[in-house]
Amino acid sequence: MMPGLDPRALKRMMDSMGMKSTEIPAERVIIHGKEREIVIENPSVTMIEVQGNTTFQIMGDVIEKGKTDAEVEINDDDVRTVKEQTGISDDKRIMEALKESNGDIAEAIMKLNKEKGSDK
Repeated sequence: MMPGLDPRALKRMMDSMGMKSTEIPAERVIIHGKEREIVIENPSVTMIEVQGNTTFQIMGDVIEKGKTDAEVEINDDDVRTVKEQTGISDDKRIMEALKESNGDIAEAIMKLNKEKGSDK
């Protein structure tokens, strides 16, 4: 809240501008990024709607983590798909490419095809 501003006056002002604010009960907020993960413990989450757009304001205890290989899920179907598309039979090499591409099959295929082309 803004100091010195009456909460009722603030609500009237927000209503006149078409702003709607809603508190969201939450225990934890997790933001999964490509290279890192942000976890917000004990969050205070407010959803704000203005002219058809929705934004979230989140406050709390922030924990930031880099992604590890264990967090990238790679299954047998992914390996089989890469194997079929590249003609490479070395599962270890395919797994490394999938881990380096954070599980992105297309990126792993392009990486391996590029390596295969430069091996000639």
